[in-house]
Amino acid sequence: MEIITVQEAEHIIFSQIQDFGTEEIPYDQSLGKVLAEDLIADRDLPPFDRPTVDGIAIDFEAYHEGIHTFTIKATQAAGELPAAITHNKECIEIMTGAAVDHSVNTVIRYEDLSIENGIATIQDIEIKKGQNIHLKGKDKKKDDLLVRANQIITPSIIGVAASIGKTKVLVKKLPRVVLISTGDEMVSPETEPTPFQLRRSNSITIKTVLAKYSINAETIHLNDDFEIIRNELKRCLSEYDILLISGGVSMGKFDYIPKVLEELRVDKLFHKIKQRPGKPFWFGKSLDQKLIFAFPGNPVSVFMCLHRYFIPWLEQSLEIEETSPQYAVLQNDIHFPYLLQYFAQVKLNINKTGQLTATSIDTNGSGDFSHLSETNAFIELPLEQDIFKKGEVYKVWKYNF
Repeated sequence: MEIITVQEAEHIIFSQIQDFGTEEIPYDQSLGKVLAEDLIADRDLPPFDRPTVDGIAIDFEAYHEGIHTFTIKATQAAGELPAAITHNKECIEIMTGAAVDHSVNTVIRYEDLSIENGIATIQDIEIKKGQNIHLKGKDKKKDDLLVRANQIITPSIIGVAASIGKTKVLVKKLPRVVLISTGDEMVSPETEPTPFQLRRSNSITIKTVLAKYSINAETIHLNDDFEIIRNELKRCLSEYDILLISGGVSMGKFDYIPKVLEELRVDKLFHKIKQRPGKPFWFGKSLDQKLIFAFPGNPVSVFMCLHRYFIPWLEQSLEIEETSPQYAVLQNDIHFPYLLQYFAQVKLNINKTGQLTATSIDTNGSGDFSHLSETNAFIELPLEQDIFKKGEVYKVWKYNF
């Protein structure tokens, strides 16, 4: 199979969108999950007329007739039965959020009153009928849509669910994901490496990114041993929906991943993309529809391929509402004289006119991960060009947000 373009790779990956089903879970355990149902108002919101300030409630017609002094008939707190007046010279002392009786229709705040011996006098201010009252159903009516499905559940959405008594919500099931790193030279972050070893970071980085989607991925590290890799990949294909592999996919003598997957009868959908970083990216599907995203081992390659391909695939599979592609104005010239599509690390900002801008950072290739913490996006530069000018606009793929 020939090396393919970024657009061809995207098309192949998006042709493998999967549905993992739904499940009902307690609303207070749903943060970060994808909502799989609309949330509907179970009654009018607010469910009754209520004051927005502390003060007194009166019948506006009395004030209109020139009455400015009222006898306080009752004091009403939030949650109590609404108190009524029987004469227009009476008022109800009422607290914010209490239910307003139909016998009163206007609320005057304490700051605009003087109260003495059970008598409330309105100061010399202008009063409008209906002021300081949040009317029943003003926000939403019963059976109105409150939250549309296919959104990542936020604290505010959980608050809406609680307010309508939705103690269990329907959410999208998540794929079972395993993160597999490879390489004899890679040791755990807790280990003191020799001068010729490196600490593992790819699986930790990917796991952290996936946590945003409430995916708690398993992590495995495999040394460069063909049989060990074969046995572990066979096991993982039986236990997980998605395998995310870093390392072992290039042309080296110990890059066993493609050969092992071939032996395990995994269908290779592509291997190698006309891009930098991440050219050796391998993608395939098992006989029972398990997907394998096998990224090159360099940290920047992993990070780019994850955000450019896997995360968009995941969001489409979970039917998360799509956002429009984002574009940024390049702030400096870039020269890239290779027949590859270039993903440059950039720092995004907003200029004084509200435009999204991107300033590229000089790096030392896909193994130089030191700049990932000071940048926040890759800018995607077209394959057909090799010179990219300040002021030109290109698509960006965000991270670190």
